[in-house]
Amino acid sequence: MIIDGTKKLTWPDDFVNQIICGDCLTVMKQIPDGAVDLVLTDPPYGLNNKMNGGTWGIKYGRGDMQKWDYLLEQHSFDEIRRLGQTKIIWGANNYAVPPSRCWLVWEKPKCPTLSDCELAWTNIDAPSKSKYYNRSASSCGHPTQKPLDLMRWCISLVPDAKIILDPFLGSGTTAVAAKQLGRKYIGIEINMDYCKIAEDRLRQEVLAL
Repeated sequence: MIIDGTKKLTWPDDFVNQIICGDCLTVMKQIPDGAVDLVLTDPPYGLNNKMNGGTWGIKYGRGDMQKWDYLLEQHSFDEIRRLGQTKIIWGANNYAVPPSRCWLVWEKPKCPTLSDCELAWTNIDAPSKSKYYNRSASSCGHPTQKPLDLMRWCISLVPDAKIILDPFLGSGTTAVAAKQLGRKYIGIEINMDYCKIAEDRLRQEVLAL
């Protein structure tokens, strides 16, 4: 069942091991301070720069992307810092984030039109780490889906994390990884189509992606 994030929710019943369809900022404000052990997320970062041209620029209006980038940085990150004891945020190098001792590096197969790696900011007190993972062999309908093995690796770096929050759940990869590793998850996604994909993946316990 997908939880309606436009309504008043009750902690923890409406959150833990649930997919919530709604605006992440509104939903996160209903979660108590420090209530989750790990925030692991892949927000739609850098959209303003990405919309300068090409197919992305044709599909979306650049002015809307400028507004989205600003709102994401100024408000959602404040909530993420408040809620999670440990944070792993992919693409946070596109924003003003505090210094970090431990950056995560996803090394990717070479592709003429895409970067060779992506970075995640963390507040983990450890040396930076890198891993090579191929892009997802098949897509679940999300244009920037991260490999399942990559998100499993991220979770493994925080072995004591019992509740994992992804406020930009997309097609549900973080939640699937958490479930496979025996952790609890909270997934927030504003797009109902992606919520349905995530729900289906969790129901079927998809292991191949």
